[in-house]
Amino acid sequence: MAGINSNSNPIDSPAEEIAIKALNKRFEGLVTVRNKAIKGKGAWYWAHLEPILTKNPDNNLPKAVKLKCNLCDSIFSASNPSRTASEHLKRGTCPNFNTLLMKPPSPSSSMPPLISPCSHKKRTSHQIGTSSSSPYFAQPLAFVDSHNQILQTSTGLSQQHFVLSGGKEDLGALAMLEDSVKKLKSPKASPGPSLSKDQIDSSLDFLADWFYESCGSVSLSSLEHPKFKAFLNQVGLPVNLRREVTGSRLDSKFEEAKMESEARIRDAGFFQIATDGWKSGNCGNSEESLIKFLVNLPNGTSVFQRAVFTGGLVPSNYAEEVLWETITGICGNSVQRCVGIVADKYKAKALRNLESQNHWMVNLSCQLQGFFNLIKDFSSELPLFKNVGDNCFKIASFFNSKSQIRNSLQKYQCQELELSGLLRVPPPKCGNSKHFAPIIAMMEDILTSARVLQVVVLDDSYKALFLEDPVAREVAEMIQDMRFWNEVEAIHSLVKLIRGMADEIEAERPLVGHCLPLWEELRARVKNWCAKFNIAEGPIEKIVERRFKKNYHPAWSAAFILDPLYLMRDPSGKYLPPFKCLTNEQENDVDKLIRRLVSKEEAHIALMELMKWRSEGLDPLYAQAVQVKQRDPVTGKMKIANPQSSRLVWETCLKDFKSLGRVAVRLLFLHATSCGFKCNLSFMRHVCVQGQSRLGLDRAQKMIFIAAHSKLERRDFSSEEEKDAELFAMASGEDDMLNEVFAEAP
Repeated sequence: MAGINSNSNPIDSPAEEIAIKALNKRFEGLVTVRNKAIKGKGAWYWAHLEPILTKNPDNNLPKAVKLKCNLCDSIFSASNPSRTASEHLKRGTCPNFNTLLMKPPSPSSSMPPLISPCSHKKRTSHQIGTSSSSPYFAQPLAFVDSHNQILQTSTGLSQQHFVLSGGKEDLGALAMLEDSVKKLKSPKASPGPSLSKDQIDSSLDFLADWFYESCGSVSLSSLEHPKFKAFLNQVGLPVNLRREVTGSRLDSKFEEAKMESEARIRDAGFFQIATDGWKSGNCGNSEESLIKFLVNLPNGTSVFQRAVFTGGLVPSNYAEEVLWETITGICGNSVQRCVGIVADKYKAKALRNLESQNHWMVNLSCQLQGFFNLIKDFSSELPLFKNVGDNCFKIASFFNSKSQIRNSLQKYQCQELELSGLLRVPPPKCGNSKHFAPIIAMMEDILTSARVLQVVVLDDSYKALFLEDPVAREVAEMIQDMRFWNEVEAIHSLVKLIRGMADEIEAERPLVGHCLPLWEELRARVKNWCAKFNIAEGPIEKIVERRFKKNYHPAWSAAFILDPLYLMRDPSGKYLPPFKCLTNEQENDVDKLIRRLVSKEEAHIALMELMKWRSEGLDPLYAQAVQVKQRDPVTGKMKIANPQSSRLVWETCLKDFKSLGRVAVRLLFLHATSCGFKCNLSFMRHVCVQGQSRLGLDRAQKMIFIAAHSKLERRDFSSEEEKDAELFAMASGEDDMLNEVFAEAP
């Protein structure tokens, strides 16, 4: 009886329970892959094949995963969907699939037209006779082989192939002959659909918008591609699209975007200029640069203003002239509308000079650039960083230069990592700490291949070299030393930490009031890093503080104090500004900045209002409303529900603070980063090459303006290269999921 009970309950058996879980997981995986494919992110055959989970009729438990053809209800094994689709659908086994594709022959004429093969692939005469993919589906004429023998005279009876006396080269001439016959039969017939003028104009508008907004992802030469021209002709559009996108249509699109941008700037009471591209050439070399200017408005939006091409690095006084010219070009004599500038370079000279000459201005250095500079500081000032870089360079150079060891490395890479290649080594110029990215890439390769390197040095081929070459012994000792790996991981982790925060800065585009909390968060993370890897905090803190002071601006402290977002609730229930988070020096900075931003007559009034703000703060109800957060549907992070409320509170509830309020509303909207619109690098290289052409530069300026205007409207701050990388990563992830499903098949 005990044995009977055991068999009647299969869940009691651990092996069967594991098998059932595997079946369920495989079924869910196939369903996930099919759902993605139906949405356009997978193979075509999932529209016709559906995973089903068959159950045992005795106990109603999963028995097997099958594939069902939705066209004929046939059931197949789910072990290889691709093969099932090929055998059942493509090869004609499914009767309804061919019916789905079949098109009736045209009875327009009694004259039998010629027939051309559907493709260059090998097919039987029966398949050719019944396929509907040929544009000329009709009774074929007799064909002869190279010996002038008739091989076929009727459709679908012979299994031999069509053979033309001239071989495959005759296919093109045959197609032309068929076209001529068809034109003679219907001389007035149009080769493509006939569109009205409005439809053509509308279609060209969409195509032009797509081209402009790609900003270089699609080159002008691509519009001249024969296949693209054939497509335009097929759908009934003019084939000379290049002339369309570089002529009057470009001018009208540019004027439309420019008028809209200027109107939005006029509507704003004041603005901030954001400019980047000064730091380094973005045409792939140091000889050419594209300087971009955006206008940040108080309502949180940004509009593109212009782009300036420069011949590489420029002196500070030239940058100062260009910045001032940009300000006067926007607002004429009303220069006080420009609250300030945020730029990725020239904080110490050009920005400071403009600020000292115009007391109302607040000029900031880009926080994103500040974090990248911090990595450079660590690479040049932290001995551990240089030591790890030198050791990694020695290992990578040795393995890449010795053919026998390199072959052994690549053999084990294929086994362990399923890919092989050289270890990346930075070029000689990257010995300079300013070029740290290739050094980080080399460290990443070393870490990725850690297990492989440890196996290689134990291989017999390496042991033979070990006895002869002292460098081989030194490299082997490093690879087998756990201290080396701990140091590499520590430096890589530090760079990853700072890069991660830099990515968040680029995505979030924080305002100036968030600068102090941002650096405080960095200090906390770096302190945890020191504790994790047992590294002395003193030297690390000095490097961080030195960079903080280089980036710091008194507006950080003032905005932090004036922003209701950072008010703190005291024991009495009041929401007060966080003065206790500032140092004495930062408190003095707040007073000095407020005095500078107001007239001499109202300076004492503004400071009295500041004291009142410090003691009374904001009404608790409004303070809580400003600080309300909600979850971002894209990132899943909690974010401020209404970022504009900080400024709006000063313009409404706190309007009694007349002098201090004017300072607050002009400070709180300021951006702390200059990054914005990203232009395609290949397009920029092309523009730089054509830089001497006035007409070419004018067209490039207009295309950049249209693309930037569109991207800023969508709040799209990513580049096409980043989007492509994400799409490839998504495709790779789908393949990995499918492979995992099949690998776990019983």
